[in-house]
Amino acid sequence: MASAPAPGHGPQRRRALVTGASSGIGEAVARVLAENGHDLVLVARRQDKLTDLAADLTARHGLNVQVVATDLANPDAPAALADEMGRRELAIDILVNNAGTMTFGRFADADGEAIDAMVALNIAALTGLCRRFVDPMVQRGYGRILNVASIAAFLPAPSLAVYAATKAYVLSLTEGLAEELRGTGVTATAVCPGLTDTELAKPLLSSLPFARLVPKGLVMSSTRSVAREGYRACMAGEVVALPGPVAQATALGTRLPPKWMLRTALGIVGRRLS
Repeated sequence: MASAPAPGHGPQRRRALVTGASSGIGEAVARVLAENGHDLVLVARRQDKLTDLAADLTARHGLNVQVVATDLANPDAPAALADEMGRRELAIDILVNNAGTMTFGRFADADGEAIDAMVALNIAALTGLCRRFVDPMVQRGYGRILNVASIAAFLPAPSLAVYAATKAYVLSLTEGLAEELRGTGVTATAVCPGLTDTELAKPLLSSLPFARLVPKGLVMSSTRSVAREGYRACMAGEVVALPGPVAQATALGTRLPPKWMLRTALGIVGRRLS
């Protein structure tokens, strides 16, 4: 099936839906999309943040930017969001699944509700949105899916065990979808950043023993750089994107040692941090 013309400015301008758009990587992706001429639907819990961002992007770029304030951890939220797009008669050409959360610490000490919420948001909501928006894309012969995973998807990660497992799921799902969708005009991309300068990552960075010894720029990526690389890879139809040398080196490093050796080494580090 032939794909439609490339997105951008003009009559073929495409619309992107971005979850977790109120801050961090989601906001940065929304800004990159707007700079490239895409109409937007911004989704997050914080109505005020979304409204301010929508007003800014509309003023800067003259786009159609709409907002939907919702908690995607609610099991009914993906279906409700898809229904809302139908009511507004908005076709979604680019789906950016960025909304996510993270907890840090020993699994035995973790708050059960926080773990449940992380699984609901990082896995169930992302899967539900893919399920509801992929088929219309296939029917139209064009679509792009960008799932925000993490370099943790490649690692056994003590003290981040559930978070890393959710991101491994995101990566695996994306790779499977990419192959299923081959030839349809729809692609799936997982962007796997390392430590990124977001609200979620700051508590983790402060707990690392080397944090005060190494300049932040050497261990953390900017949200802008992650967004730009994720967008580039998504529009090119690449399956996995690793923004920056730290993420690339980490992904390569996980392939070299035996799994048991990597797990043991990370276990020692994780136990010291937790």
